[in-house]
Amino acid sequence: MSALMQTYARLPVTFSHGEGVYLFDTQGRRYLDGISGIGVNGLGHGHPAVTAAIRDQADKLLHTSNLYRIEGQEELANALARVSGMDTCFFGNSGAEANEAAIKLARLYGHGRGVKKPAIIVLEGAFHGRTLATLSATGNRKIQAGFEPLVSGFIRAPRNDIEAVRQIANNNPDVVAFLAEPIQGESGVNPLTAEYLGAVRALCDEHDWLLMLDEVQTGNGRTGTYFAYQGMGFTPDVVTTAKGLGNGVPIGACLSRGKAAGVLGAGQHGSTYGGNPLVCSAGLAVVNTVVGEELPANALAMGAVIRATLLEDPEVAAKITEIRGSGLMLGVELGRDCAGLVERALEEGLLINVAGGSTIRLLPPLVINEAEARELARGVAELIRNFN
Repeated sequence: MSALMQTYARLPVTFSHGEGVYLFDTQGRRYLDGISGIGVNGLGHGHPAVTAAIRDQADKLLHTSNLYRIEGQEELANALARVSGMDTCFFGNSGAEANEAAIKLARLYGHGRGVKKPAIIVLEGAFHGRTLATLSATGNRKIQAGFEPLVSGFIRAPRNDIEAVRQIANNNPDVVAFLAEPIQGESGVNPLTAEYLGAVRALCDEHDWLLMLDEVQTGNGRTGTYFAYQGMGFTPDVVTTAKGLGNGVPIGACLSRGKAAGVLGAGQHGSTYGGNPLVCSAGLAVVNTVVGEELPANALAMGAVIRATLLEDPEVAAKITEIRGSGLMLGVELGRDCAGLVERALEEGLLINVAGGSTIRLLPPLVINEAEARELARGVAELIRNFN
């Protein structure tokens, strides 16, 4: 019997190693990884650039703390600033911590404007993490239940409804920021439209709010640009990321620019492990590889291959209500509960995930090639064909 707290309903498999887009279990069986550790392993498994970076750094220095300058941390911050258009960067250990930093930044920004109880607009269906503040910002009552009292200061709006945001703006003078995922992952891969977010950007400018985007899952090349907003024609004030940034090494980042860049000062936020030499060596290898190998473009191309292959068979296409998302963040909507397909897929040597109850979520590694993309899509198509 394991001494682990039972906070996960784990599937009956243990993996021993991985190569590219494949994982191997302790019995030697191979699985095509269509979920990448929930969007983490963008470079797949055993990528030589990440492996070499970790080995080299481990030979030299693992940790010193943020009481001192860390050369690799500064290099990674500069690399992220270049690819994002942001000015400054704070490193934590996860997406939830990156979002916590953003929430604290927004509150401090509001107090600096004389707002005594700063409020942040968040969206229905959102997922921002499981700490108390990010859980409170999340739009899922099921995962909030039992953890009340929740953190106050969040005002919820329906997604893609700009009139609802305008109503909030007219009735709530304490609003100081808007926080959203460009594509909501956990609720079923639901994109926010570029028109909606562009209109939100205009409202933020009009009311002097911060536009904050949670790109924990969409960032690092997954949706076809390094960050999803870069394909939408505007730039946020704050962007958070994690998951694919470390390719399996725990790291999160909160990036800011302009009026948001200098809000957090010495002593106002921190992290003991955040941005240590080891994780930053991995992060820098990831950024350089994603950019150098043009993986966002590959994500777009392979996403198109998966979509087309899923719809090849009219019998399968008839069972698919919609395919949502961008690049290699795809949601295959079946219109009814399909959670049981996860175990069925495992039996067939395929790793998938179900989000929102009725949506097969696909987040394969960005290094996937055309043959592997077709293999993944045909495996999913077969699951759907036999789903009655």
